Amino acid sequence: MTQHEKYMQRCIELAKLGAGNVSPNPMVGAVVVHEGNIIGEGYHQQYGQAHAEVNAINQVLTDFDNAAELLKNSTIYVSLEPCAHYGKTPPCADLVIKYHIPKVVVGCRDPFDQVNGKGIEKLQDAGIAVISGILEEECQWLNRRFFTRVQKQRPYIILKWAQTNDGFFAPNDKNQFWITGEESRRLVHKWRSEEDAILIGKNTVAIDNPQLNVRYWSGKSPKRVVIDRKLELSNQLHIYDQSVETLIFNEVKMDFDGKIKYIQLEDFERFVPQYILYQLYLQDIQSVIIEGGAHTLNTFIEANLWDEARIFTGKAELGQGVKAPYISGITTDELLSGHDRLKLLYNKPNN
Repeated sequence: MTQHEKYMQRCIELAKLGAGNVSPNPMVGAVVVHEGNIIGEGYHQQYGQAHAEVNAINQVLTDFDNAAELLKNSTIYVSLEPCAHYGKTPPCADLVIKYHIPKVVVGCRDPFDQVNGKGIEKLQDAGIAVISGILEEECQWLNRRFFTRVQKQRPYIILKWAQTNDGFFAPNDKNQFWITGEESRRLVHKWRSEEDAILIGKNTVAIDNPQLNVRYWSGKSPKRVVIDRKLELSNQLHIYDQSVETLIFNEVKMDFDGKIKYIQLEDFERFVPQYILYQLYLQDIQSVIIEGGAHTLNTFIEANLWDEARIFTGKAELGQGVKAPYISGITTDELLSGHDRLKLLYNKPNN
């Protein structure tokens, strides 16, 4: 690993600390290096607040009396191209120029139209040396949710389900049946805390009355998204408890009731996944974890609208029931979660 890669790896580690708190912004980490030593580091901690470069430079300003002189002889590493436009905060490229930092090392370019090379160009026009493409694939992967939203105008989609050892999703009698153990349920709640929204269909709500929160993990609960075409679900169910913003896709009405938002789709026969994802994109939802039921999961699989799949297989067998979805993708890992098996897949490129 080269020196540039070592410091960029640290940027990536820092950026990950912002998971679940910065969407729809990307996760970004930055370190300031002076003569081989890190003298400042930071990451984007909260949407609407200071970016990684600001926090890293501010640490130098706080910790050193001669900060201005140190910065003039330092290199700043940042996992994503510094912004060049005014958004919730001023441009980070301007801050680097202000403190006369002579060299910037960038992990990958920002695909957002208002940046996309403009940050690098602004730095270079100011006489700053810019090196880009350090651990580029790792930096792009870190922000795959952000890249998907910007480039495909839809959220990043994660499919999650549990199936029995003999390949069934649920029993035929529509009774609740736990397939996975406590460790897997805790892991799912961790995943929920990292995504913007969780989506399920009407039947799953009716059978399980799920809370769709993170009670087995610390962090914020995602927004809830429910498909209830004819608005047949009881308003006494957990999804109507007003605890978090809940979007109900239906064909009956467009309305608001506290944190409940009814979104009407005029056509429930064709392109339903596409319409839903575009509406979520317009709501600044950057990632969605789809947890069921089988029909809902299959609908998105058939439309080839998914990016990751996380499939638990428990030890129980049903013999008969609702068949688990079938999916074809690139398997990247198979591991144990307590007594359950967990398989991770990614969709093939250009989906």
